[in-house]
Amino acid sequence: MAMDSAPANASTITVRIFGSLRPLRTERGLPCTLAVEVPQSGIATRDLAVSLGLPPDKIEGVFVNHVMRGIGVRVLPGDRVAFVPYGTPGPHRILLGLYAAGKEESAAAEGRRDASG
Repeated sequence: MAMDSAPANASTITVRIFGSLRPLRTERGLPCTLAVEVPQSGIATRDLAVSLGLPPDKIEGVFVNHVMRGIGVRVLPGDRVAFVPYGTPGPHRILLGLYAAGKEESAAAEGRRDASG
């Protein structure tokens, strides 16, 4: 997976990194807004975070095309992604959709546990 600052095209996604996640990139001289090449089949945002040096346990939600989702969602070329860390104040969590995204991720994790046994 190649990363650069080129504009997004058919095989890339645009990624933005917010809040307390930013220093994890800037302290290494890396950008917080970038284009990332992804396979046509897409990539899970959890895997994307790891490839960018972002610990998934520090990410509360992911905006995908302006909609808040849980970290397990898959993104495709052309998507716009933004990683949001834990620490967003109470009322903003609901307004931004972080609360719902967390419930979505918890339900998905519970479903994976039920399916595995």
